[in-house]
Amino acid sequence: MGQIESEDEILRRIDAASKIVPLENLCLSPQCGFSSHETGNKLSHDEQWLKLELVVRVAEKVWGTTS
Repeated sequence: MGQIESEDEILRRIDAASKIVPLENLCLSPQCGFSSHETGNKLSHDEQWLKLELVVRVAEKVWGTTS
């Protein structure tokens, strides 16, 4: 199966990126993690939902509420 990044890993990447680009100009996108081509990161249906939940959780932590 595929691999999902840890929350800490994503937070570290956001922190590194925010040293170059203002945080308000950054966002999260799971596009590449959903295997946009045949040999990509193969995730099961359940893993895809877990990844979406992770994206929401991290976004809420970094930028506040998403609603």
